[in-house]
Amino acid sequence: MSLLNSTIEKPRLGEPFLLTPGPLTTSYAVKEAMLQDWGSWDEEFRALTAEMRKELLALTGDISDSLDCVPMQGSGSFSVEAMLGSFLPHDGKVLVLSNGAYGKRIAQTLEYLGRNHVVLDKGDYMPPRGEEVAQTIKDDPDITHVIIVHCETSSGILNPIKEISDAVKTSGRKLLVDSMSVFGAVKLDVTEIDYVAMVSSANKCIEGVPGFGFIIAKKDELEAAKGRSHSLSLDIHAQWAHMNKTGQWRFTPPTHVVVAFLEALRAHKIEGGVKGRGARYEKNRDVMVAGMRQLGFETLLNDRWLSPIIVTFFCPAHKNFDFDIFYNLLKQKGFIIYPGKLTLAESFRIGCIGQMDEHIMRNVVSAVKDTLEEMQVDSAIPPEHALIERAKLI
Repeated sequence: MSLLNSTIEKPRLGEPFLLTPGPLTTSYAVKEAMLQDWGSWDEEFRALTAEMRKELLALTGDISDSLDCVPMQGSGSFSVEAMLGSFLPHDGKVLVLSNGAYGKRIAQTLEYLGRNHVVLDKGDYMPPRGEEVAQTIKDDPDITHVIIVHCETSSGILNPIKEISDAVKTSGRKLLVDSMSVFGAVKLDVTEIDYVAMVSSANKCIEGVPGFGFIIAKKDELEAAKGRSHSLSLDIHAQWAHMNKTGQWRFTPPTHVVVAFLEALRAHKIEGGVKGRGARYEKNRDVMVAGMRQLGFETLLNDRWLSPIIVTFFCPAHKNFDFDIFYNLLKQKGFIIYPGKLTLAESFRIGCIGQMDEHIMRNVVSAVKDTLEEMQVDSAIPPEHALIERAKLI
């Protein structure tokens, strides 16, 4: 494939680009950072942990020193469960704003935890709106907290976080944010979005590798979480207190992942921080979406709701189109895409994040065009019912 004029490194022989919402394609520098071994109790590694926490807090816009950062071993879902178990009082009630797989996972987690909750279910792709949240809280005054998935990657929708935050604040409730897939590329300034806690993961928009998540929360909420967690290993207060006292993780840390993440954070800063990283991802999305639409593909969402993280396309209605064949042919060309998670129609997703730029996205579109020709699919128009359902999106 041609990478002419690309600022992104050419992948190693046989290594495809991951067009997914994470894990994603990482830089050589991030990979090379993992070649050294580190002692988890060593003073140098403790300094690296402290640096990482400080750099993450710098991305929040916090000017009052009201927040702290607590890294947590495991995947992003571990950190989401840790947040729910640590910050939701046992006598509280949480409103889950759900419009995809990850909102549903939050509700499922709350079932496991035995925490009282109610779900505002918007289906596969409709955004929850501020007025709905305000009305739901008015109708159910027992609600103490609201949780929102910032970007629901099962559809690719970027949820209206500001109006949700404003509604929650006006109602006198507390907001929790699952910003797993967008933190670092979409602004989440605590002075504008009044959250008490948020979570993200190493292998998303900072462009590190999987192995830990992190919780950023108000210090008074961290203090109040003492003794509340259902789990020894997922107790955020205990992790926070131990880390502040000793500089160490309570249990074996993912040392190589942490060092790789610090390298990724340095690259993030050089690129221009949240604004610079987000601009590249937006350009990736715009170039790719324009090219796919020229081929006849239709996006699930209209432009208003398209995130710069991942985009959902309807599968063509053409009788020769088969997703598994489509997937494998694209993989042979060096691109791994993501299957869809919709119930309204067959779909697939193309991610915009990771070590990719607009030149690579043009190559993606070219690969899709060649693949359709190989499959003898001369029309990418989706089934009529998919377009009817899409028309309902406001």
